[in-house]
Amino acid sequence: MMDRRALLCVLAAMPFAGGARADAPAGGRLFEYPQMASAHAATRNVTVWLPPGYDESARRYPVLYMHDGQNLFDASRANFGEWGVDEHLTRLAETGQVRLPIVVGVWNTPLRLREYVPADLIAALPDEVRSSLLGMYGGEPLSDGYLRFLVEDLKPMIDSAWRTLPGRDDTVIAGSSMGGLISLYAMMKHPEVFGSAGCLSTHWPLRLERLEGGALETWREAVVEAWSDVIRAGLPDPATHRLYMDRGDETLDQFYAFFQSRIDQVVTAAGWPADRFRTLVFPGAEHNEKSWNSRLDIPLTFLLPPQ
Repeated sequence: MMDRRALLCVLAAMPFAGGARADAPAGGRLFEYPQMASAHAATRNVTVWLPPGYDESARRYPVLYMHDGQNLFDASRANFGEWGVDEHLTRLAETGQVRLPIVVGVWNTPLRLREYVPADLIAALPDEVRSSLLGMYGGEPLSDGYLRFLVEDLKPMIDSAWRTLPGRDDTVIAGSSMGGLISLYAMMKHPEVFGSAGCLSTHWPLRLERLEGGALETWREAVVEAWSDVIRAGLPDPATHRLYMDRGDETLDQFYAFFQSRIDQVVTAAGWPADRFRTLVFPGAEHNEKSWNSRLDIPLTFLLPPQ
């Protein structure tokens, strides 16, 4: 059975119709890069949100890179609902709660699972677990290539085309579910590029199929131990980085508590203080765009605090 995000990946591969300028959002404007090719990753669409006031000023802006980019701004393109990123940021900026950024929405592709699962994690898994997972995902991880696309292709183009603040402290990456995994991985693999990562409803278990009894316990322990080792070895300096994580407790998110609590311990033990690491639980929240939309103010204000 194809899960909702696998279906979204198929739909995401369909090309844009029309020109480079998208319909105007509630605030600011959208600019499209249709079918952006790379030697490192699959061809995909990219949507850039320029915040209100961009065209009337000469100021430079921090940049927020977000995965599953078709779900961020426009409900007509989001098959499962949109995050309302433009509405949230416009409102928060008006009250001085965030630094207003340029947002780069990186669309997913049919290779979403393989592009978003961290390669270092797959390498750290026991052989049996790794083989089972690669069978489910359809092959070896493509995440290192996807990150090269972001760092070597996309970011230089964005910094050249728009008035950005290109430094690490002004470059944020965020996503949900598997997008949470790749956001954390991006900050760990490229700490010189990404100063902050937002990971909503992070899909730690790596699989959707239900397991029972001893098989479930074996899988959970193997995966969480691998995650702990990879994160412990890869976390950047908390003095220069920020990390946001959260989860709900309904639908798919109900399976995350075991993993998130262990990961929280790893991050805290690495010396990340509360002003640099925030991990939250939202009772009643489900694993969907509606839930992420409803709490988006919280990660945005943490990751893009006003100066």
